[in-house]
Amino acid sequence: MQGIRAALAVVAWAACTLAQAAPPTYVQGRDIFIETGVEAPDRSPTWYASMVNKPYAPTFEMLATQGTQGRYYPYTYPVTLKDLIRFHGHDCEGTVHVANAAWVAFRILFPDGIIDRSVLWGISGDSPCWSDGVAFLTGARLQYGNLGFFRDKRYSHAIVLYRDDTKLAVLATWKEGINNIPGEPVMLPGRIQWKPRVSMREIEALKAVVKSAGGQPTPYQVDQMRYQQWEQVNDILEHPLTESYSARVLPDFDWAQWVDPARMVQQTIPRSDVRLKNFPYRRRPVDGGP
Repeated sequence: MQGIRAALAVVAWAACTLAQAAPPTYVQGRDIFIETGVEAPDRSPTWYASMVNKPYAPTFEMLATQGTQGRYYPYTYPVTLKDLIRFHGHDCEGTVHVANAAWVAFRILFPDGIIDRSVLWGISGDSPCWSDGVAFLTGARLQYGNLGFFRDKRYSHAIVLYRDDTKLAVLATWKEGINNIPGEPVMLPGRIQWKPRVSMREIEALKAVVKSAGGQPTPYQVDQMRYQQWEQVNDILEHPLTESYSARVLPDFDWAQWVDPARMVQQTIPRSDVRLKNFPYRRRPVDGGP
């Protein structure tokens, strides 16, 4: 019941916020019709993605454009943790955390559930797990100037997703209780109400040994850290994601105030694959004219 109430609160908040935002590129069912759910998401567990079939492992319905100079596809394609792990190169806690945080943010940005990769920008911390997740799920890239790194390092394990048609930006991150980076604050209020199988104190203490500069972990400690992270990830995915992650709209969002300018590409290139996404169709299905 608590998870349902939280989900309804997010939906109501999103509706109110979107009413104050700029008009979207399209409204599903009015300006365009995109069929969703036409392909089954890959939720079959494998040795590199054993958590993909957990009850609350996120699935995303993604909308892209056809080819390098094409219109919108009329269908979405599904993305799961398994797809993200393949892109990133290995499974780790970071890939799961960033996907979960993005899922919570997308519920505000895209109330219809269709994630339009042609309008998204993203900001993450330095971790390749988090930056790869943002890049993969949004289509944002450094060379386009729409993928950035936080100026304020306190946000290293948070993300900002920005929708440039509605001018809406959402900050999302984990809640206190699953944050496991020693000394790093949680940048949104909220604490988990469920009891993890492995405490954050245990995870942080072991991380301090294994990951600290000059640390000399034993083989057992290396294996133990991997086990603890695996246990935490699977534990989180047994609960509704809104119980473990928070998201908040950033009013009057200014991209330049959030990103580190030293880590941006100074001469960006235009993104061509979205240029003709709204191009008109021929007047007749069969038309040989120019």
